[in-house]
Amino acid sequence: MPVEIETDRDCEFLDPQHCLTPFPSDVFTREDDATVTGRRVDFGPEVLLRNSEGIRMDPAEWNRNDGFSPGGLMITMFPGLDAETSDLPPVTDIARSLDTDASIVLIDTNTGERVPFWSELDASFPEGEDPALLIRPARSLRAGHRHVVGIRNLRNAAGELLEPSIIFAAYRDGVRTDAPRVEARRQAMERIFEDLESAGVPRDTLQLAWAHTVRSQDSLARRLLHIRDDAFAMLADDSPEFTIDSVSDGGLVQIVRGTFRVPLYLTGDGGPGNVFHDEGGDSLPQQNPEVPYREANFVCTVPKMATPENPARQFVFGHGLLGEASQTAGLGSLGGSINIAFCGADWIGMSTEDVPTVTQILGQLGRFREQADRLQQGQLEFLFLGRLMLHPAGLGSHPAFRNGGNASVLRKDDLFFLGASQGGILGGATTAIAQDWTRAVMAVGAAQYGLLIPRSIDFDAFASFMSAAYPAALERKIGFGLMQMLWDPAEANGHLERLGPDSYPDTPEHNILYLEAFGDHQVANVGTEYAARSIGARLRAPALREGRGTAVEEFWGIEPIETYPYSGHALLVWDFGTPPPPIENLAPRDGEDP
Repeated sequence: MPVEIETDRDCEFLDPQHCLTPFPSDVFTREDDATVTGRRVDFGPEVLLRNSEGIRMDPAEWNRNDGFSPGGLMITMFPGLDAETSDLPPVTDIARSLDTDASIVLIDTNTGERVPFWSELDASFPEGEDPALLIRPARSLRAGHRHVVGIRNLRNAAGELLEPSIIFAAYRDGVRTDAPRVEARRQAMERIFEDLESAGVPRDTLQLAWAHTVRSQDSLARRLLHIRDDAFAMLADDSPEFTIDSVSDGGLVQIVRGTFRVPLYLTGDGGPGNVFHDEGGDSLPQQNPEVPYREANFVCTVPKMATPENPARQFVFGHGLLGEASQTAGLGSLGGSINIAFCGADWIGMSTEDVPTVTQILGQLGRFREQADRLQQGQLEFLFLGRLMLHPAGLGSHPAFRNGGNASVLRKDDLFFLGASQGGILGGATTAIAQDWTRAVMAVGAAQYGLLIPRSIDFDAFASFMSAAYPAALERKIGFGLMQMLWDPAEANGHLERLGPDSYPDTPEHNILYLEAFGDHQVANVGTEYAARSIGARLRAPALREGRGTAVEEFWGIEPIETYPYSGHALLVWDFGTPPPPIENLAPRDGEDP
């Protein structure tokens, strides 16, 4: 007799704890020959999260994608799960995730390789509730590749094996059901079991297994590259138009404020709350016909020591969390003492003027496109600022950048990028598509906001907006996974594969220096190391004094630099004596924030 089973609407049904778990899952995709992966995300209208006011997320923007985030946060639940008796591979021992008998296995089925990861029970769950099991790749998952997760040997605190769901057991054990949706998926599940068998994981040991496809690089970068190429084609060989609003004394530097003109690809006036001007579906953003340009602001520091004979080197500067261009002035003393000119702009989408919109989005996640699209317009503006700094008819043509002389005091033969905190997260995307600079410093930079935010003290000021709208801890975690899918094109996480030799078309290869502050309270070390590992960065060693860290092998998967001089991606760790960060997915709070 077939097993009687009920399945709810268009939900994933392998994990009965929530409609969206296990997340992400290819059950929420459909075949589509028009995409690079051959799949398309296909969330149904009644599937995504609903807030406390009953407003459900519209899946349209998510359904543009041909897969899920390369950050690949995987979420499921096993009531009664105990991390110690289940021998879950922790963040302090990533190598255990590759053991032949690991309790969780992650496989890239395109290559057959095991993928390193760490797992954790979500520490943000209220005491007394069963927490979600979180599985986090230790490096970016390959764009366009299909990945399979296999889970086995999970136990409760007494050491007893946990039971799989009825539906998963029916697949694993070859038991037929009376549910058409369940039976329609059986062939796909057999393929998953075969993938795991090939990796040495017998099906009869499994408590859960599922597959998901990672979004292709075309899907991740298509719109951002389009607005870059379209805008620079209009610019041709000219400099962006600009105005100088003020010049003031800043000690060792002159502080110059002004605006520059950038093609606008957002609706309205491009302000907070606006989205890409497109025709929906897979259409690309187009220049706004009613408001074709936006006046972006900039702030520059010009060293007084700079002369035409000893010109200042130039850095584009990306400011910190929800900041603004004025933060560039804070670099005046540094730049003025070593002959470096810094220029920064507002990083729209995550600037000071976006704060009200950000808080509203946390209460209604279906609006996240408003932030993600504006961030990509912001990326374009930083590229235009870089061109303005380099071009002979750009900033150097104005008296404000001549220190009283008749010629520019700015070097025109090279340009660099410096991102601080937020600027070192968003700056990974900017640099990946930059044509005017090839080297960048990401000061406490990282990738993957969905990993970083729950581990940052900066989220303290915003967490209540999200928890009021989505009171269930599991839904908030799923919410971060959904937000990451739209964040990816605008931050480093969507572009880590393209920051090396395999760069985007018409884009040079780039070298990145990541700076990590050990125990950082705002930008989690795991996010910096995830980014460094993903791009193949080498570690400046020794990085920490013996005994300072908590890992079995500190900086696992990041090989040390063996000889100098060294050219390539690198990770440099600063240790100011701050205590090590928590092992759990919580923000560090001990000691002083470095």
